[in-house]
Formats: sequence, structure tokens, C-alpha cells
Amino acid sequence: MLLKVQKISNIVMVLLALSTVPFIGLQHVKRFLPVSILIGCIEGITALIGKKRRWWVFYNKPQSYLLNELPFNIGMFLVSSIWLMKWSYGKFTKFVLLNAIGNALFAYPFARFARKIKYFTLVRLTHLQFFFYFFSKVFLFYGLQYLFEKYKSRT
Repeated sequence: MLLKVQKISNIVMVLLALSTVPFIGLQHVKRFLPVSILIGCIEGITALIGKKRRWWVFYNKPQSYLLNELPFNIGMFLVSSIWLMKWSYGKFTKFVLLNAIGNALFAYPFARFARKIKYFTLVRLTHLQFFFYFFSKVFLFYGLQYLFEKYKSRT
């Protein structure tokens, strides 16, 4: 994939994800955004570790977090986190199941498609390991939201 096409794809991906935010509802955004940003920061840190350890590689140069992983974090990851919390907070099994489905779709068909169009490819991770890379944060995300709700109700 050409760098110019990748930049356009990144912008479209972020704008498309952010365009759904008004449909979430302001009260849900206010409720779930702080923890979604926190888990997004944790994902950003682990993405930097993954990049350093070559768990995946983006085809285009420069190999910068800004051009490669950040659009996923502020686009699909952040917004889908808020949507999933809206749909399933308070129903832990539903939350885990929805996240498992979303992470599996990203780790298998999307990662294969990304390799096919030369966007990124997995290098030192299998698709199953890539799935667990994302899925491992699900429990932390739910637990942090639970603690945030508990703290918020005390004040």
C-alpha cells in the first residue's frame, strides 16, 4: 500500500469511527470516556512494546506510531470501547462475549486482509496470540470501569 493511500485510509478510519460518537449519547460518552482513554493509553504503551519486539510490522516507512498504530487506537479501539460499554456494561458475560467476537474479527480476517493489501503483517505473533494480545485487556477495562463507577457513586 502506498504511503499516501495509507494516510487517507487512516484519516477515513478515524473519521468513520468518530462519526458514530453522536449516536452513542452524551451521557454514555461522559460515563465511559475516561476509562476508555485510560485503556487506550495502556494499549498505546503495549503497542510500542509490540512494535519494538516486532510482533507486527507496517509495510510503509516511516515506522512511526503516529502513522501506524495511533489511527487504530483513536479510531476503532477508542470508539468501539465506548460502544461496547454502552451495550453491555452491567452484563459481564455479554461484555466478554462481544469483545471476544470483535477481537477475533480483528485478529483473523482483518489481519489477513491487512497483510493482503500490504498494510501490516504479523511477524512474531500468530493470529491466536494477536487475539489474546487484545483480549487480555478486556478484563482490565471492565474492572477499571467498575472501580470508576464505584468511586463516582461515593462522591
